[in-house]
Amino acid sequence: MIRAVHHVGISTPNLARLRSFYCDLLGFTELSHITWQPGEAQIDKVMALSGTAASVAMLKMGPTCVELFQFEAPPQPPRDAGDRPVQRHGMSHLCFDVADVEADYQRLLAAGVRFHAPPQDFGSVKATYGRDPDGNVFELQQIVDG
Repeated sequence: MIRAVHHVGISTPNLARLRSFYCDLLGFTELSHITWQPGEAQIDKVMALSGTAASVAMLKMGPTCVELFQFEAPPQPPRDAGDRPVQRHGMSHLCFDVADVEADYQRLLAAGVRFHAPPQDFGSVKATYGRDPDGNVFELQQIVDG
């Protein structure tokens, strides 16, 4: 039986920048950092790629882990210009529960983080979407009822 685990992997062109965002601004802690060079057949097999080389940082906050990958090989396809819209197929966003969405929004906004809008009040939830340095969407959500 599959157990629910709070774990997501994100590929990035700049591991140091994204690590700084998730650790320094959002409060994750780095658990490990590994690298590998081409020739790791098991990793290539699992990823359905050939000749991979990468650096990986595993970050943790509470029960949530974020695994950041910076691939050196194989070559990356060109990235679409602009931010990926949230309705596009694939991962939509990461959601973080917070105690005070207004305070976290103001703190991150002051640090230069881009948001789609200020926190919105949906009755039992206040929420907003922001972008990490690579344009990935994250949500700050404060449950205010129940």
